[in-house]
Amino acid sequence: MADGMSNGGAGRHAGFWLRELPYLAILLLTVGGVAYVSMERTPIVPFWEFVAVASCAACVYAGWADAAGKEARWHLIWTQALHWGAFLGAMNLVFLPSVQAVADADSTSLFLLLLLALGTFVAGVHTSSWRMGLNGVVMGLCVPAVAWLDQSALFVALTALVIVTVGAGLMWGYLKLRG
Repeated sequence: MADGMSNGGAGRHAGFWLRELPYLAILLLTVGGVAYVSMERTPIVPFWEFVAVASCAACVYAGWADAAGKEARWHLIWTQALHWGAFLGAMNLVFLPSVQAVADADSTSLFLLLLLALGTFVAGVHTSSWRMGLNGVVMGLCVPAVAWLDQSALFVALTALVIVTVGAGLMWGYLKLRG
């Protein structure tokens, strides 16, 4: 009987992490991308495009259970595709040579993080996903934090943020499963 309980608990833990994985992945990708760009001082367009597409997929995942029926699911897919397509368009405007001529890598990174934070928060609102909305808020709070830190402190601060975020997620999951 104890084995059945432990397997049930393990199943709940695995289920919890599978549900939370898209949100944690988006947050880790974003923070990692900002840290990389800040260290290397060069924008990485394909990476940010991947983050936008991954965010779109996470938003569809977040809203899928609430979308009852084929029509509602298609609506979810199209609205998220248009939402994140607009973000990709805005992001590519930032990478135009005329814009890059007046913006350095740090300001470009901050602007992209701000765009991604706004896009993530609004997508969370539209999909009724508090997790996506919270990701957007955390990303948005990173913008002023990143702006005040220099290159080496940025890496340390972002690493600490990732550790705290993952630790908080672990603690929240543990407390939720326990209680």
